[in-house]
Amino acid sequence: MKKFRFSLQKLMDFREQELDRQKNALSLLQADLKRIDESREDLIKKLSEQEEQLERVYKMGSTAMDISMRKRYIVTLQQEIHIREQQAEEKKAEIEKQLSVVVDATKDVKTLEKLEEKQLEEYKHAVGKENEQFIEEFVSGQTVRAANSAGNNAVIGE
Repeated sequence: MKKFRFSLQKLMDFREQELDRQKNALSLLQADLKRIDESREDLIKKLSEQEEQLERVYKMGSTAMDISMRKRYIVTLQQEIHIREQQAEEKKAEIEKQLSVVVDATKDVKTLEKLEEKQLEEYKHAVGKENEQFIEEFVSGQTVRAANSAGNNAVIGE
Protein backbone atom coordinates (compact mmCIF):
# COMPACT_ATOMS: atom_id res chain seq x y z
CA MET A 1 0.00 0.00 0.00
CA LYS A 2 1.26 3.47 -0.76
CA LYS A 3 2.51 5.83 1.95
CA PHE A 4 -0.07 7.92 3.88
CA ARG A 5 -0.68 11.39 2.50
CA PHE A 6 -3.19 13.81 4.02
CA SER A 7 -5.51 14.88 1.23
CA LEU A 8 -5.80 18.45 2.53
CA GLN A 9 -2.10 18.95 3.31
CA LYS A 10 -1.74 22.04 1.12
CA LEU A 11 -4.73 23.66 2.81
CA MET A 12 -3.35 22.73 6.22
CA ASP A 13 0.05 24.23 5.36
CA PHE A 14 -1.66 27.42 4.21
CA ARG A 15 -3.77 27.62 7.38
CA GLU A 16 -0.70 27.05 9.57
CA GLN A 17 1.16 29.82 7.75
CA GLU A 18 -1.85 32.09 8.18
CA LEU A 19 -1.97 31.27 11.89
CA ASP A 20 1.72 32.15 12.21
CA ARG A 21 1.13 35.47 10.41
CA GLN A 22 -1.79 36.30 12.68
CA LYS A 23 0.21 35.41 15.80
CA ASN A 24 3.05 37.64 14.59
CA ALA A 25 0.59 40.49 14.00
CA LEU A 26 -0.72 39.98 17.55
CA SER A 27 2.82 40.06 18.94
CA LEU A 28 3.52 43.33 17.12
CA LEU A 29 0.35 44.89 18.54
CA GLN A 30 1.28 43.74 22.04
CA ALA A 31 4.78 45.20 21.62
CA ASP A 32 3.21 48.50 20.49
CA LEU A 33 1.00 48.53 23.58
CA LYS A 34 4.02 47.89 25.78
CA ARG A 35 5.88 50.83 24.19
CA ILE A 36 2.85 53.08 24.67
CA ASP A 37 2.58 52.06 28.32
CA GLU A 38 6.30 52.64 28.90
CA SER A 39 6.06 56.05 27.27
CA ARG A 40 3.06 56.91 29.45
CA GLU A 41 4.94 55.81 32.56
CA ASP A 42 7.92 57.98 31.58
CA LEU A 43 5.60 60.96 31.08
CA ILE A 44 3.99 60.36 34.48
CA LYS A 45 7.45 60.41 36.10
CA LYS A 46 8.34 63.63 34.29
CA LEU A 47 5.02 65.15 35.36
CA SER A 48 5.66 64.23 38.97
CA GLU A 49 9.16 65.71 38.81
CA GLN A 50 7.87 68.93 37.21
CA GLU A 51 5.13 69.31 39.81
CA GLU A 52 7.72 68.89 42.59
CA GLN A 53 9.97 71.48 40.92
CA LEU A 54 7.04 73.88 40.60
CA GLU A 55 6.35 73.51 44.33
CA ARG A 56 10.00 74.29 45.10
CA VAL A 57 9.89 77.30 42.77
CA TYR A 58 6.75 78.55 44.54
CA LYS A 59 8.47 78.23 47.92
CA MET A 60 11.73 79.79 46.78
CA GLY A 61 10.07 82.45 44.73
CA SER A 62 10.50 83.01 41.02
CA THR A 63 9.31 85.22 38.21
CA ALA A 64 5.77 84.99 36.92
CA MET A 65 7.11 84.06 33.50
CA ASP A 66 9.12 81.13 34.89
CA ILE A 67 6.11 79.85 36.83
CA SER A 68 3.87 80.29 33.78
CA MET A 69 6.29 78.34 31.54
CA ARG A 70 6.50 75.52 34.08
CA LYS A 71 2.71 75.34 34.35
CA ARG A 72 2.37 75.20 30.56
CA TYR A 73 4.92 72.38 30.42
CA ILE A 74 2.96 70.51 33.11
CA VAL A 75 -0.26 70.95 31.10
CA THR A 76 1.55 69.68 27.99
CA LEU A 77 2.74 66.61 29.90
CA GLN A 78 -0.80 65.98 31.14
CA GLN A 79 -2.10 66.20 27.58
CA GLU A 80 0.59 63.78 26.37
CA ILE A 81 -0.34 61.35 29.14
CA HIS A 82 -3.99 61.59 28.11
CA ILE A 83 -3.04 60.96 24.46
CA ARG A 84 -1.01 57.87 25.49
CA GLU A 85 -3.98 56.58 27.49
CA GLN A 86 -6.21 56.96 24.43
CA GLN A 87 -3.61 55.25 22.26
CA ALA A 88 -3.39 52.41 24.76
CA GLU A 89 -7.17 51.95 24.72
CA GLU A 90 -7.21 51.91 20.92
CA LYS A 91 -4.33 49.42 20.86
CA LYS A 92 -6.13 47.18 23.38
CA ALA A 93 -9.18 47.16 21.10
CA GLU A 94 -6.95 46.20 18.15
CA ILE A 95 -5.39 43.45 20.26
CA GLU A 96 -8.83 42.07 21.15
CA LYS A 97 -9.80 41.96 17.47
CA GLN A 98 -6.51 40.32 16.53
CA LEU A 99 -6.86 37.83 19.37
CA SER A 100 -10.23 36.84 17.94
CA VAL A 101 -8.61 36.34 14.52
CA VAL A 102 -5.88 34.18 16.10
CA VAL A 103 -8.48 32.08 17.93
CA ASP A 104 -10.41 31.52 14.68
CA ALA A 105 -7.22 30.60 12.80
CA THR A 106 -6.27 28.20 15.60
CA LYS A 107 -9.69 26.54 15.37
CA ASP A 108 -9.23 26.12 11.61
CA VAL A 109 -5.86 24.44 12.10
CA LYS A 110 -7.19 22.21 14.91
CA THR A 111 -10.11 21.12 12.72
CA LEU A 112 -7.73 20.14 9.94
CA GLU A 113 -5.47 18.33 12.41
CA LYS A 114 -8.44 16.28 13.65
CA LEU A 115 -9.39 15.49 10.06
CA GLU A 116 -5.81 14.39 9.37
CA GLU A 117 -5.89 12.15 12.46
CA LYS A 118 -9.15 10.60 11.24
CA GLN A 119 -7.72 9.99 7.76
CA LEU A 120 -4.58 8.47 9.31
CA GLU A 121 -6.70 6.13 11.43
CA GLU A 122 -8.65 5.10 8.33
CA TYR A 123 -5.37 4.54 6.51
CA LYS A 124 -4.00 2.41 9.36
CA HIS A 125 -7.22 0.41 9.41
CA ALA A 126 -6.99 -0.16 5.63
CA VAL A 127 -3.34 -1.22 5.96
CA GLY A 128 -4.33 -3.64 8.72
CA LYS A 129 -7.08 -5.10 6.53
CA GLU A 130 -4.67 -5.41 3.61
CA ASN A 131 -2.14 -7.17 5.83
CA GLU A 132 -4.82 -9.55 7.14
CA GLN A 133 -5.90 -10.35 3.59
CA PHE A 134 -2.29 -10.95 2.53
CA ILE A 135 -1.74 -13.30 5.48
CA GLU A 136 -4.97 -15.18 4.72
CA GLU A 137 -3.96 -15.56 1.07
CA PHE A 138 -0.49 -16.67 2.09
CA VAL A 139 -1.80 -19.22 4.59
CA SER A 140 -4.45 -20.54 2.22
CA GLY A 141 -1.82 -20.74 -0.56
CA GLN A 142 0.41 -22.80 1.71
CA THR A 143 -2.51 -25.06 2.55
CA VAL A 144 -3.25 -25.59 -1.15
CA ARG A 145 0.43 -26.28 -1.86
CA ALA A 146 0.58 -28.69 1.06
CA ALA A 147 -2.54 -30.49 -0.16
CA ASN A 148 -1.16 -30.63 -3.71
CA SER A 149 2.14 -31.91 -2.40
CA ALA A 150 0.39 -34.56 -0.29
CA GLY A 151 -1.73 -35.57 -3.29
CA ASN A 152 1.34 -35.87 -5.49
CA ASN A 153 3.09 -37.98 -2.85
CA ALA A 154 0.05 -40.23 -2.61
CA VAL A 155 0.07 -40.68 -6.37
CA ILE A 156 3.80 -41.45 -6.37
CA GLY A 157 3.38 -43.95 -3.52
CA GLU A 158 0.73 -46.02 -5.32
